[in-house]
Amino acid sequence: MDVPLDPLDQPSRVALVIGGASGIGAAIAVALDHDGCTVVVGDLATSPPVDVTDEASVEALLAGVVTEHGRVDVVVNSAGVSTLGLLTELDVAEFRRVVDVNLTGAFLVLKHAGRVVADGGAIISLTSLNARQPGTGMGAYCAAKAGLAMLTEVAALELGARGVRVNAISPGLVITPLTAPAMDIAGIEDDYLDNTPLGRAGLPEEVAEAAVYLAKAQWLTGEVLDLNGGAHLRRYPDIHGHVVKAFG
Repeated sequence: MDVPLDPLDQPSRVALVIGGASGIGAAIAVALDHDGCTVVVGDLATSPPVDVTDEASVEALLAGVVTEHGRVDVVVNSAGVSTLGLLTELDVAEFRRVVDVNLTGAFLVLKHAGRVVADGGAIISLTSLNARQPGTGMGAYCAAKAGLAMLTEVAALELGARGVRVNAISPGLVITPLTAPAMDIAGIEDDYLDNTPLGRAGLPEEVAEAAVYLAKAQWLTGEVLDLNGGAHLRRYPDIHGHVVKAFG
């Protein structure tokens, strides 16, 4: 039986972080750098930019990393968007936008990363507490993140023969530029924390610690890691209700 090359034996692993220009993605890029990786960041804000909904863009980014560095050992996809709207009121174009970024985009990353990542390497996606916990007004996001959780398991099955490990992290409330505006609405943050046994929000650096672990854990694949202070044990906040109360 051929044993895949262990990327930990290489002088420097090459890691690509998609959606790594800010928030959780940026923290993951810093943590992988501190762990000894050569880190490449791909984002809408980088040059050249990458759009996960554009297959040619994703394929070109990964090919460029391999051309420049000779290999890619770790691929992290933290690109994501959300929206808020009851299913009976949500515009189909908005539903498609959220699913396109969070699920179709993740598929495209898995497709092209799975073709080029080194044997023994790792692919890590960012799902959400909403992959398992529904929220009123969050149907598009919940459906997309739940789909990504299952897509992670399928990819783990398909890429396991090369020793490629495919896992995901499902964070709960983490204060980032993406979530900060919602936290300014009265009642939302308190509702989150009341339903989190550890009683606090997470830090981007704590999600990054998990990503560093998953990048190196050689006997772990198909895992969707709940990282939410225990929030999955209770109920999801009524974000839609708080928004309606605040703005009518």
